[in-house]
Amino acid sequence: MIDDDRHRWDPRRYAAHARFVADLGQPAVELLAPAAGERILDLGCGDGALTAKLVAAGCTVVGVDASAEMVAAARAAGIDARLMNAEALGFDAEFDAVFSNAALHWMARLDRVLAGVWRALRPGGRFVGECGGRGNLDGLLAGMQPVLARRGIDSRERNPWHCPGAAELQALLVTTGFAVESIARIERPTRLPGELRDWLRTFACAFVFDLDEAARETVFAQIAEAVRPDLCAGAGCWTLDYVRLRFRAERRGYP
Repeated sequence: MIDDDRHRWDPRRYAAHARFVADLGQPAVELLAPAAGERILDLGCGDGALTAKLVAAGCTVVGVDASAEMVAAARAAGIDARLMNAEALGFDAEFDAVFSNAALHWMARLDRVLAGVWRALRPGGRFVGECGGRGNLDGLLAGMQPVLARRGIDSRERNPWHCPGAAELQALLVTTGFAVESIARIERPTRLPGELRDWLRTFACAFVFDLDEAARETVFAQIAEAVRPDLCAGAGCWTLDYVRLRFRAERRGYP
């Protein structure tokens, strides 16, 4: 996750409007297949909701995140969480596995992230995760673009999400020194627990970081109206066009 003036994470808002992110990460946990006694790094742990499941499986888990607010929330839940930039991981061959859910697509320089993951793993260690894939939220982004353009905002320039294709992610993993065991592209239309504006307040502030609160709310309302015909079935039933890549790779060779 990112943590700068363009996007501040509010753990209470996240828990209220984005808990589905951790809930839908369960298949990635199953692909990880955590075993009691393993030492695991949770990359982009957020508030620790999925990290706690790894701890419950009997693993020793370290969570890292770039958001001080989320790290504080994870620590309050009893997680060994540390504030750390994913592009500069400070670990050396000490984990049996690295796990990541819904975080890699927030990281612009994925090659640096993967190099740090490789270094953090013991030889033969596994990297398992799920992230946004190419096509993720394309429908929403198409609807946002003209609304933001009227404010003089280039939505492509401010887009904080970097969603690779399966072939691109595989090539990056192999170049880093991983043997890729599986990569699955999953089209996963996702029902939101509430209004789109709640989702936008949680995830999309990077597009409007330089607007005051009132202007942000106006823009978010305009975006909701623009995409309502395609993304809302009525009575607040919003569904976003999520696309995910779920993968499993093993550390081999040298980066």
